[in-house]
Amino acid sequence: MTRLTHVDASGKANMVDVGDKAVTQRVAQAEGHVVMLPETLALIRSGEARKGDVLATARIAGIMAAKRTHELIPLCHQLNLTKVQVDCTIDEALPGVRVTSEARVTGQTGVEMEALTAVSVACLTIYDMVKAADRGMRIEGIRLLAKSGGKSGDFRADDRPGAATTT
Repeated sequence: MTRLTHVDASGKANMVDVGDKAVTQRVAQAEGHVVMLPETLALIRSGEARKGDVLATARIAGIMAAKRTHELIPLCHQLNLTKVQVDCTIDEALPGVRVTSEARVTGQTGVEMEALTAVSVACLTIYDMVKAADRGMRIEGIRLLAKSGGKSGDFRADDRPGAATTT
C-alpha cells in the first residue's frame, strides 16, 4: 500500500513539502456530467434559461474555481496555472451536459485537484442555473481522466469499474 503523503508519521494531516521536487510540465484532465430532464436540456440548448447562458457561465466558473483550488482544499499548494480549459457539451443520450477540463502548470506539484475542482464547480454551476426547472438533476461521474508529469509518472483512467492504469 502506498504511504499517504498528506499524513505525517504520527498520523496528523500535513502539507507536503515540494521544495526539493523537480520543476516539470504537469497536465491533468478530468470529467463529469449533469443528468437532467430532456426539457431542462432543451432550455439550456435554446439559451432561454432565466439566469443567462448556462454553458458559458459554467465554463467561466470552472476556470475561476481551478485558480482558487488551494483556498477550497486545505492541503493543496497555490499554483501558478499556465492553462485551464473547461468544455461543456450537450449530450442528448444522458440527457444532460458533459463537462471536461484540462489544467496545466510548470511546477513542483501536480494539477489533478485543479482539474477536478474545475469540473465539479462547472457541474454545480449548471445545476444552480437551471435548478428552478429541474431540482432532480444528478451530478455524476466526476473523475480524473489522465495526468502527466512529476515523479509518480503518467496516469490514464481505465473505463472498467475500479480499474486504472499507471505508467
